[in-house]
Amino acid sequence: MSRPWPSELVFSAGKRALDIRFDDGRDMSIPFETLRVESPSAEVQGHGPGQKKTITGKQDVRVTAAEPVGRYAVRLVFDDGHDSGIFTWDYLYALGESAA
Repeated sequence: MSRPWPSELVFSAGKRALDIRFDDGRDMSIPFETLRVESPSAEVQGHGPGQKKTITGKQDVRVTAAEPVGRYAVRLVFDDGHDSGIFTWDYLYALGESAA
């Protein structure tokens, strides 16, 4: 079975969330705060097991830009200056499932 592929990404400033539709029929909404505090970047996740940092105070964070990374991911830029997380489609799908 193939992995779900995003067919639509909508960044909603009003909802402060990323709404994603996948080709398996799933619609997901991931709050910007979740995207920021769960960023796959080394700044958040660390460089090895057990090094993940707890990020707080991001309930009002916004996504200001999204840049495609090849065909497999998107790099998000947040208004607090964070811009080093590359979110793969699989990672976004997992975040969407846990946010549901």
